[in-house]
Amino acid sequence: MHWRSWDLNLKVRLFGELITHTFFWMYFPFMALYFSDTFGKDVAGLLLMVPPLLGMLSNLFGGYLSDKVGRRFTMLLSLSMSTVMFALFTFSTSPLMDYFAFIGIGIAGALYWPASSAMVADLTTEEDRRIVFATFYTAMNIGVVAGPVLGSFFFVHYRFELLLVCTIIELLYLIAIFFLIKETLPEEVRREKAKERFSLTQQFKSYSIIFRDKVFALYILAGIFVAIGFMQLDIYMALYVKEHVMSQPLFSWGDWSFSIGGTSAFGWLMGLNGLLVVLFTLPVTQWFQHWSDRNSLVISSVLYGLGMFLMAFTSNIWLLFGCMAILTLGELIRTPVAQSFISKYSPEDARGQYMGASSLQFSIGRFIAPMTIGLSQWLAPVGVFGIILAISLVSAYLYIVLFRMIPSEQKG
Repeated sequence: MHWRSWDLNLKVRLFGELITHTFFWMYFPFMALYFSDTFGKDVAGLLLMVPPLLGMLSNLFGGYLSDKVGRRFTMLLSLSMSTVMFALFTFSTSPLMDYFAFIGIGIAGALYWPASSAMVADLTTEEDRRIVFATFYTAMNIGVVAGPVLGSFFFVHYRFELLLVCTIIELLYLIAIFFLIKETLPEEVRREKAKERFSLTQQFKSYSIIFRDKVFALYILAGIFVAIGFMQLDIYMALYVKEHVMSQPLFSWGDWSFSIGGTSAFGWLMGLNGLLVVLFTLPVTQWFQHWSDRNSLVISSVLYGLGMFLMAFTSNIWLLFGCMAILTLGELIRTPVAQSFISKYSPEDARGQYMGASSLQFSIGRFIAPMTIGLSQWLAPVGVFGIILAISLVSAYLYIVLFRMIPSEQKG
């Protein structure tokens, strides 16, 4: 599916999500460090468990809303909320207000993604979805290349200016969605949903039907284990690099050398992750497009856990770059396959809700993930990274069980 043949909705959103994610990654990776320094590690670990819990409910509501009233309306609601929350964050005068705004931004994002993913699925054919989802994933991660590196400077020294620009960017994207994006929820589905009474009871009734699907429930469980490990990039890995990676030369020439360590080393590691995602998402998707969903998901879990675990044995920045390359390969194999799997598996009239329910794996994973900060008080790095590896291997096993169940479900 060539870029020129894409629907205008996809083009506008691809560009908008590219810009918003660039600024998102200039502040987000440093929030765990900011709250740890402000409130202490134990309190920060508890505080960081709250936004994912609220995001969990927002994901479900966002999926329900996108099926009930439309993808476009849900995205506009999300961007309106995020604009207000970024403005509050910008002009905040206390750490508690910062935390409240951070929660609001997370809730807004959780509302947005089920509608966004459902819109991509609405506008693409099954054979094109992996590539289109991979392209969106590449665009989102272009921000990851420069974001953490720039953020390690701007968030520390020019936080007000950075957050003010984030507020303006969210507002401009809101305006673009309002004027340029058309609704993609099929008209017959919208008419059918309009007959249903809008209520929280109806929403949770719809989701109870989804979660009685054993295959989908197991898919969510496996994804939760993956997400716990994946979220450690900006939680435990950030803490590990800050405390154990001392200042060391990255490049040297004669008497000149460029050294990084601590927070700056973390920024460079996240920048490498983003660079690899940008350069290799589409090639890796094409290389592995003939692999089954099962093999792709299993191998990706193993690679991610292994790359994370190997970090425990070194504080050398170049070896850490190698570990980052291994776990990023796992990330690149997994992401387009996971998004395409839900698009294929979900019925058209409940696509938004399936996308919202699928997002639960990341919300629940982020809710549990900060526990590693507390564990780091009692365990050595090899112990914490060992737990992350074990969790990743459990997810790989669950994917194997999942795909054994699918043929029998289809026959049934």
